[in-house]
Amino acid sequence: MQIIPIPAFNDNYIWLLQCGADVACVDPGDAAPVLGYLKQHNLALRQIWVTHHHNDHTGGIEGLLKAFPDCEVYGNADIQGVTYKIEEGGRVAFCGTEAQVWHVPGHTATHFAYLLLLSDRLHVFCGDTLFSAGCGRVFTGTIGQLFNSIQRFNSLPPDTLFYPAHEYTASNLRFAEYVEPGNTVVKEALRVSQKLPTLPVTLAHERAVNPFLRTDQTILIRQVEKLSGRTLNDDAAVFAALRALKNTF
Repeated sequence: MQIIPIPAFNDNYIWLLQCGADVACVDPGDAAPVLGYLKQHNLALRQIWVTHHHNDHTGGIEGLLKAFPDCEVYGNADIQGVTYKIEEGGRVAFCGTEAQVWHVPGHTATHFAYLLLLSDRLHVFCGDTLFSAGCGRVFTGTIGQLFNSIQRFNSLPPDTLFYPAHEYTASNLRFAEYVEPGNTVVKEALRVSQKLPTLPVTLAHERAVNPFLRTDQTILIRQVEKLSGRTLNDDAAVFAALRALKNTF
């Protein structure tokens, strides 16, 4: 199976999973680039996987279904056009394998991720929950939910590959450098972040550069306390303070 990034809008990625002539796509905010790729390579869209309801992840569904009316659409019940409603622990079968569904709220209350095991390696389509060197803003979820969802991702094997839906890496790394100025891995990652796409990214890399996965690091904690002007007593408090700082960075 091939996993292909399709750029959309200014900084979105629509991820395509190609198995022979059959394709599943993740979070099609725009139909046009997907249809263009499918036509160019003579492929058929069989499935759509949706992580959450925001329009830059769902806006292309209607157009894709017009071109491929038999395509199956997997997502939460609040997604227009869904034919298979997903839930925590569910499974999505494609290309002789299955993706496991995780409920990872925070960015939205009904945000899901798809975990696909290929050749003994996990591939996680995480939408807007985790970005390289960052995480999503809180909209209809809560900061506590987002913290727990990020910690759940952090429990996966270090070689897990994450496929976020946005190319925010360079700006996130600039914030990471701001809150952890002595982190040389962040500085090197920032140097090479102009080569696109920067994704997918391993969990091992994220543990080294992503401040939202480093809330137990003393140097980072002290810097976040200094920037936020208060004592932070646990990882969840550090995480919330980081997210508040990032919102205005």
